[in-house]
Amino acid sequence: MFALSRRMAISVILPLAAGLSCMPAWAQDPAQMPPQPVTVVTLHAQDVALTTTLPGRVTASAEAEVRPQVNGIVTERLFDEGSHVQVGDPLFRIDATTYEAAVAQAEAAVAQARAQAEAARREAERVGALRDRRVASESTTENAIAARDSAEAAVKVAEAQLLTARIELERTTIQAELDGEIGLAQTSQGALVTAGQANPLAVIRKLDPVHVDVTQSAAEIIRFQRQRAAQDQERPAQKVTLRLADGTEYAHEGRLTAAEPYVNETTGVVTLRMAFANPERILLPGMYVQAVVQQTTARNVLLAPQEGVSRDRRGQPIALVVNADNVVEQRQLAILQDSGNDWIVSEGLADGDRIIVEGVQKIAPGMTVAPEERQTPAPDAQPSPAAAPEPANDGAQPAAAQGTGDQAESAAQSPAQSQAGAETPAN
Repeated sequence: MFALSRRMAISVILPLAAGLSCMPAWAQDPAQMPPQPVTVVTLHAQDVALTTTLPGRVTASAEAEVRPQVNGIVTERLFDEGSHVQVGDPLFRIDATTYEAAVAQAEAAVAQARAQAEAARREAERVGALRDRRVASESTTENAIAARDSAEAAVKVAEAQLLTARIELERTTIQAELDGEIGLAQTSQGALVTAGQANPLAVIRKLDPVHVDVTQSAAEIIRFQRQRAAQDQERPAQKVTLRLADGTEYAHEGRLTAAEPYVNETTGVVTLRMAFANPERILLPGMYVQAVVQQTTARNVLLAPQEGVSRDRRGQPIALVVNADNVVEQRQLAILQDSGNDWIVSEGLADGDRIIVEGVQKIAPGMTVAPEERQTPAPDAQPSPAAAPEPANDGAQPAAAQGTGDQAESAAQSPAQSQAGAETPAN
């Protein structure tokens, strides 16, 4: 029994001793640990355009609502819905019978007025001749001249009425007053329309170019103006890019055309208007977009990867950098804004600093590390599969014997019991 217990103890102790003998010296003495490997990115100072993203809506650069200017029954629609129309193209036709009659009546009135004016002119000439021979009195002459002038004025009134009748007749054919895309017809053949009615017959919108109206807080405008003044910068051209509702970027670049010189008392925002070319008709009125507007340019700033920046307990942005002696230092940063996957840092970092982007969980300020510059992967590079480690054959305990205590004990007892069974007959 004593021999059996001794064999079991030896079978457990020997593998443990073999494992301890293979441990490196730094695992037994933490002071001799090698520098922790980390991945760093070297930063370089540069000038970066500061932008702001503003939500907005697309509006047509021009819009015209088609309404009738005369009363009548619509007899015909002369356009295709959703098509492009030009100024002067006929859109609707209204029953013109009544207006044709009005033109004929006005023409007759003009002829009558002209005949009366001619008779009055001749009468005035005859009375004038009699006056020269001292046959007609002065009052008779004045009355004849007044009648002549009144008849000539009546001719002008009749001609104006004729012009009005002809204009109303022309307005029975409703024409386009704007080049653009016409929408759906809001009336049909046989409908009664009236001059100046509330509901338009159709709407024409000019879609190339289009406008994008966005709002920006007055506080942001003041901040960017102060930054430009501090850096002695001129106002930039302020080109604008658009981010569409599906997350893609619009192909054409726009420009800021106007800003409302007024701050809304309720919201504290200013309305800005941008203009964009729209030859493909991708932008439609009412569409939600995000406008990325360049406000100013930050001089000598650094782009720090966002994965290398964290927050302390007070919420202040911090970063770990590696100095010239490969010692970790903690820096507190001043961040202007984000730029893609980077932070635009104005204070806390300097040109040539190496910021740690990988391995920050295993280090602390003051530790010596082994920095390695992060390499940009090639676009077509494919990651190679990790090779499985070969099992170590150094006499250590197998993996099956490194589980729980019961599993290790049972694994250690199995060979001992086999040996004991083999020696039992000898005893």
